[in-house]
Amino acid sequence: MSLKIRLTRGGAKKRPYYRIVVADSRSPRDGRFIEKVGTYDPMKPKDDAGRVVLDTEKVQAWLAKGAQPTDRVLRFLDAAGLLKRSPRNNPQKAVPGKKAQERADAKAAAAAAPAEGEAA
Repeated sequence: MSLKIRLTRGGAKKRPYYRIVVADSRSPRDGRFIEKVGTYDPMKPKDDAGRVVLDTEKVQAWLAKGAQPTDRVLRFLDAAGLLKRSPRNNPQKAVPGKKAQERADAKAAAAAAPAEGEAA
């Protein structure tokens, strides 16, 4: 059984509230879980202490049993000092797509054509 430490969504429409739970990876996002280990309230300010609440002993126990945190939960655990998250590097993320590059090249060529006419 593959265990995940992940978020389950609660709260009203446009007012999200998440529980941090340990669940079987095959169970649905808001479905059955094994144990609740914390909460996350994204509506609170980022500097508020109640934004992310973790039961560190439970989290450490589940990590020792082999539970794998999801990316978002791993950020919370890194901020709490429980796990180390390696920063990601995707240099291709900022590169525009093929069509956007074609439009930019065409715009640069159009801007360069009148400049050549003025110089001559």
